[in-house]
Amino acid sequence: GWCPLSLTGAQTTQLLVWPRWTPAVLWDRVTLTCQGLGTSGAITWYKDRRRWWQKGPDHLTVTEIGTYRCDRPSTGLSPSVRVLNDWLVLQVPVWVLLEGDTVTLRCRV
Repeated sequence: GWCPLSLTGAQTTQLLVWPRWTPAVLWDRVTLTCQGLGTSGAITWYKDRRRWWQKGPDHLTVTEIGTYRCDRPSTGLSPSVRVLNDWLVLQVPVWVLLEGDTVTLRCRV
């Protein structure tokens, strides 16, 4: 799955990225999901620090480069996610890595 460690008792909004690589790049067909408490129809999306979509869905497929955030009235503003369209990208998995873990990197052209 691609949920944070636990939403039980969490009071913050999370912006989840699929596929789970960072940085996110357009040619991966990136889906953003705004996760938190409250009704999904009340989500406000921001792109490049400007309100972009009010009363939007809880997830969307990104078609433009930019920096995205979402706001859920019950849990607030999410951290930002930047989506790139660079021609050469070294990506790492978004999950937490500990010293000694084996990790797969993606270098895409």
